[in-house]
Amino acid sequence: MENRKPFIAGNWKMFKTCSEAVNTAGQLVKLVKHANDIDVMIAPPFTALVPVSDVVKGSCVSLGAQNLFWEDEGAYTGEISSAMLVSAGCKYVIIGHSERRQYFGETDETVNKKIGSAIKDDLIPIFCVGESEKERESKATFSVLDKQVKRGIEGFSTDDLEALVIAYEPVWAIGTGKTATSSQAQEVHQFLRSMLDKILGNMLAKSIRILYGGSVKPSNIKELMTMPDVDGALVGGASLSAETFSKLVHYQV
Repeated sequence: MENRKPFIAGNWKMFKTCSEAVNTAGQLVKLVKHANDIDVMIAPPFTALVPVSDVVKGSCVSLGAQNLFWEDEGAYTGEISSAMLVSAGCKYVIIGHSERRQYFGETDETVNKKIGSAIKDDLIPIFCVGESEKERESKATFSVLDKQVKRGIEGFSTDDLEALVIAYEPVWAIGTGKTATSSQAQEVHQFLRSMLDKILGNMLAKSIRILYGGSVKPSNIKELMTMPDVDGALVGGASLSAETFSKLVHYQV
């Protein structure tokens, strides 16, 4: 894993009221308080960002958001800007999640704009890419990822992308209980890293963390993390329980 610090990120999706989110975050902070050799993030719904920010402040748990809009402000009912997320205490933002692409019309172009907005306000983008089951079956995985990555980071300098995190989430493995085998995950992560090497150069390609997302749980995290190009996980369902998520954070124990 070179010198890349492992990173376990939790995406709470559309779960948890404010009080539930505060409660779970509080439990998590206690359970992972000695996890200094790993980065930990949770992304609650927008409504819970501020109260959860207060709970995680000063702990080893960072706050992330699940989405953002690319304009600074304006008549965009229901949208949230990068500056608003920063003011709510966010350090990270998830961009281009497959559910956003699938249900809300997110495209490679809008993902690119959102990454630009995050970078401008010093939010670290967790840039999601992944192929559908149909695309995998037709052996289009690499061409799909090639297009998503190139379009997503088009127009940015290497300085802009220094903190970028990429999350590979095979769409066929999200919430389905299916997981890519550790060797399947490694094959794709290795491909992504070699792509980054060609686009951004060797130094940056070696330092950018690539997370795996898709039905990650305590029973499979250890094996995934033994792969040389898997630097962590973007976790959905298993992040909703503080106890289960803490087991992922402590995968080395």
